[in-house]
Amino acid sequence: MNRIKKVLALIHIIPWAFALLNFTVEVLVNDRPFRPQALLIGLYVFYAHLYIFTKYLNKKKYQSYLWYLIWIFLTGPLPFLVFAIFVNGKVSTWMGFLNYYSNSISIVIIFILTSTLVGVIQNLIINTVKKEQLEKQAINTELVYLKSQINPHFLFNTLNNIHTLVYTQDSAAPEAMMRLSSLMRYMIYESNASTVPLSTEIDYLQDYISLQQLRYKATPVVDFQVEGNTETCHVAPLLFIHLLENTYKHSPSRLKPCSIKVRIEVKENVLVATFQNPIGKKTGNLLEEPGGIGFTNVQKRLQLLYPKQHSLVIDKNDEVFTAELKITNLHTQTNEKKAQLLHN
Repeated sequence: MNRIKKVLALIHIIPWAFALLNFTVEVLVNDRPFRPQALLIGLYVFYAHLYIFTKYLNKKKYQSYLWYLIWIFLTGPLPFLVFAIFVNGKVSTWMGFLNYYSNSISIVIIFILTSTLVGVIQNLIINTVKKEQLEKQAINTELVYLKSQINPHFLFNTLNNIHTLVYTQDSAAPEAMMRLSSLMRYMIYESNASTVPLSTEIDYLQDYISLQQLRYKATPVVDFQVEGNTETCHVAPLLFIHLLENTYKHSPSRLKPCSIKVRIEVKENVLVATFQNPIGKKTGNLLEEPGGIGFTNVQKRLQLLYPKQHSLVIDKNDEVFTAELKITNLHTQTNEKKAQLLHN
């Protein structure tokens, strides 16, 4: 908001600085007499017209605007006439009055046009800011909605699995409870931030994988690999969960060890996340499952968060389904988001 006020102040300062410069040149360079009445006419006409421009013309009250515009034309030259009559004593005839009046009309027209230009620029700035605020509000609302579409079936299945562990007094029950607690804490509280450290997002994925592993008694079915510095890299929260979730949804009911492969690589300011899973016999449409998050919503969220900075490539054959997400200029965008948060 302070930035907007500075810009609006600047568009007022520039024309007046130009007017003062012109008056100075006329007096010092061209050796013409200093006429303060011209400056008084300018001040009156400029701000009187800007007021009626904002109050009436912007609200499409054309008749009221026209009447006040005529009033400004009639009263604008008064400072010129007052100086001519009472200060200089040069107006003694009706023709002299008309002569001074006609000379000052040109000044009135100039400052009305200048005021109109400033009013138009102000409208453009204010309308642009309002549009940006509405778009930002719409984006935030849509992101909240998309984040809320985490599949609830996973939570129900996890609770049932933990119930079984507790009932059988399995030693894995306490760790499973801690994993679920950590996962829920991240989803409910930490995911409200605009960005989180990539390492925190990876911890969330690992909690999810550990809870999914309760369904399988064999060796871990997910091969999870991370390369690069994840501590300094920041991403939007819950960025990968839908892609990981789909690897389980569309895999066979029985999985071999390390048959699901997840790889997250950070190199300079580029992040590449790859999710690969074997294809089950009855997977349906892998890109859009009824009741699921669907890749359409994943792509929509990416477009909101990383416009022109991401690519999501889908590769599918008879045996393997692969989704590769690539985000560029990640560190630059993180710095910009932090700056925006500090500014707001």
